[in-house]
Amino acid sequence: MKSLALSIALSMFAGAAHAGMTQPAEVDIDAAAGFAGGDQVTARYNADPDVYIGCGVRRFASAGGGFTAFGFCQGEDADGDVAFCNTANADLLGVIDSSGEFGYITFSWDVATGECTRIGFSNQSFYLPKKLDRN
Repeated sequence: MKSLALSIALSMFAGAAHAGMTQPAEVDIDAAAGFAGGDQVTARYNADPDVYIGCGVRRFASAGGGFTAFGFCQGEDADGDVAFCNTANADLLGVIDSSGEFGYITFSWDVATGECTRIGFSNQSFYLPKKLDRN
């Protein structure tokens, strides 16, 4: 009897494990509070072609032989609210550098200066698209 109950319990989880959990997170921007967040896949496949979210780093050779770097995060939500911040902070540049191909992005900025104050990434399987086409 115990093995039958265990079999039934395990079979209930088999469908969920096969399907895989998804957690879409629409891009949401509160410009007055200096906050933006959302996942890249949900933004990319949004019915509104103007919705996006992302961060990047640019590095340029300096005259002195070193490099100058700056980073930025940007987004637009379905309401047309736009966010942008930039940073030269080495720790925040490191966060951007460690980001993945897919995932949830959140960032905050000083509304007076436009300087990024916080950048976060969450790269987890439930943010992946349902099917990856890797031709």
